[in-house]
Formats: sequence, structure tokens, C-alpha cells
Amino acid sequence: MWAVVGAVASVGVALGGLGLVIARRLTSPVGGRRYDLTIREVDTSGERPIVVLDRTPQTAAPGRYCLLLENGGWVRLSSEVQNRGPAFVGREVVAEIGAGLRPGALASWSGIYFSSPEDAGLKALDVDIPTDAGPMPAWLIQPRGAWSTTWVIHVHGLGSTRAGTLRGVQVAAEAGLASLVVTYRNDGEGPTLSSGRATLGATEVEDVRAAVDYALAYGARRVILFGWSMGAAIALQLAAQPALRGIVAGLVLESPVLDWVSTIKANCRRSGLPAWTGVLAVPWLDHRRLARIAGLAASVGLRRFDWITRTDDLTAPMLILHGSADASSPIEVATRLQHLRPDLVHLEPFDADHTMTWNADPKRWRVSVASALDECVGRRSASVSG
Repeated sequence: MWAVVGAVASVGVALGGLGLVIARRLTSPVGGRRYDLTIREVDTSGERPIVVLDRTPQTAAPGRYCLLLENGGWVRLSSEVQNRGPAFVGREVVAEIGAGLRPGALASWSGIYFSSPEDAGLKALDVDIPTDAGPMPAWLIQPRGAWSTTWVIHVHGLGSTRAGTLRGVQVAAEAGLASLVVTYRNDGEGPTLSSGRATLGATEVEDVRAAVDYALAYGARRVILFGWSMGAAIALQLAAQPALRGIVAGLVLESPVLDWVSTIKANCRRSGLPAWTGVLAVPWLDHRRLARIAGLAASVGLRRFDWITRTDDLTAPMLILHGSADASSPIEVATRLQHLRPDLVHLEPFDADHTMTWNADPKRWRVSVASALDECVGRRSASVSG
């Protein structure tokens, strides 16, 4: 009997330890990018160079993508994929920023297509958003035309950078809307606090709320929240705040985290673990004392990020752009949310991975986003005039 009790206790300790590992990995401080692709060949026989890469689901996917080189260079690739045999693919180089494109160079595959506002053809001012955690760097993007009274607040995701949001900032600028592209604590660009760990939007939301206040102080009357992945989870928290109802005109959400538990399970599956092991991380994120052991200054409170159970708290119209091949944030959750709130939620599915719906079909993506922005501004104008 005591042997059985000991065995059960050992299993419990082991499972608890696995939950701690998962929680710490999920909230780990921003680290270096993985350069796990090798440039096999650079074919210069044609009008433009062609990069030859190992064939993977990513490198063989049609669409516009970018190679981030280990030496800091950026290589933008065309949508077409050339067949270079069963093991390799060729991708034509559209543009190259910096040097270093050569056989043997290490690179990272990325959906981030523009390195800076200037690279995306945008006019930007560097500003600092004052917050309780310190000044947060941001880009204030001028619209194409007169300054608007509706601003778009762009919020990047966990482990990404604000440059990733420039795909959407372009559309907002063309629609005549000013944009504020923000950072937040512990994201690698904003101030580093405490252990440098992410809190999955629980404290980061305070920095983005400060950005909304900044926009309102400098001429905005309404805002549209444009969130990517965890940035979408932050945007939803803000839109539900009573003080911002009537100010948030709408949301555009790219590959959103709509329920952290489902997202954690999906990422465990993606890492080769059983999906159910994701549940083991929940106590380490939600219980105050366990969260401190995991390195967090405060617990996360995952329940408030579950929008399937909080559908009644949704009040602003939203466009969700989501990939059917998203292995990080399941599209099934977005599909269910649209079913529960068809009056507010419009889902545009793409054949794409996480945060890569623009890359898979830029034209349809841009049309969808432009239409949503126009609808948000038009709906708000009609409400004010009525």
C-alpha cells in the first residue's frame, strides 16, 4: 500500500514539475531568434537571385515571406515556389536589406516582411508613451492625408516585435487613419521589469491602455485596436473596460489568443507533448504563490482571457483573421466565437500558419482589413450623428 502511495506521490510531483517547466517556457524572457535554416545555394543566373533552401512546410508554402539572416540582413522573397527536387525549393529574392546572402549563411523564416516604417513606405515619428513602468517606445504613423480623429493602436504578439504589425499599419495609413505602434514591458523593446518574464497580457495591458490615453490626449476621439496573437488578447481586455466603451470603435485581430488554456494545449501539442499537459501549467500561472515560484511578480488570471465564456462582455465589432493551419492558436476557438456572437464577430479564414495570413494572401487580407476599418469608422460616425 505504501508503495502505491509513494508511486502516486512521485507521479504527482513529476506532473507538477512538468507544469512548472511549461509555465516558465511560456513566459520566458525575450531571447535570441533561432537561425535554423541554412542557405544551400544562391542562384544568380537569372534576372534576380534565387535562394535555395531545404524543403519544409514553411519554405514550400506559397506567399510572401522573409529570411532574417544571422548577421542582421533581411531578404524578402517572392510568392512563387520553385521545385528544386524532393529535398529543396527555390525562392526568388524581391529585395535585400544589408549584406550576407551567401551559401552556408544561417537564417530564420519569418512572416515579418518590413524591417521599419520607412521600409514599409510609412512616415513615422519616434515617441515615448509614459507609463507606470517607464517610457514605452512607439511609432506614431502619419496617415496619407489629414490627421484623423480615429487612431489605430497596433499591438504585437508574444515574442514578436512591433515591426511585425507594419503589414496592417500600411492598410490603416492608406485608409486615412493615424496609427500608434506600441511596445510594452518585457517585450525586448520596452522597459525590462522584474524577471523580464511575460504575464500573457495581464500587466502588459496597462502599457497599451496608456497608449490609448496618449492617443486621446493628442487628437484622437476614437480608437481601433489592432492586435496580433497575444496583442489581440490585450486588445480584447481593453475593449471590455467600461471606461473605453464608446471610445473603442472596433477591433482587428490577427491569429488571436481567445483562450489561453486552448493556446497552451495547442503549443504543447506543437512541441511534441500531449495536449492535456498544458493544463498542468494553469496553477503555476493562476495561483499567486505558485506564480511567484514560476518567476512572475503576480498571477495571470487566465479565466478573464477566455472569450468563449465572456461573450456577453463583447461590445465592439471585430474582424478576426485566422489561419486554418495555425498550430499555436487554434482557429476552432475563433469559429466558435463567431457562432456565439455573429452580431459582432466576422471571421476571415486563410490557409496559413500563425500570424501569417497576410503572407499567404496579401491582397485578400488587405481588402478585408480595409473594409473592417472603414466599417468601424462609418459605424461610429453614424452612431455619433444619430
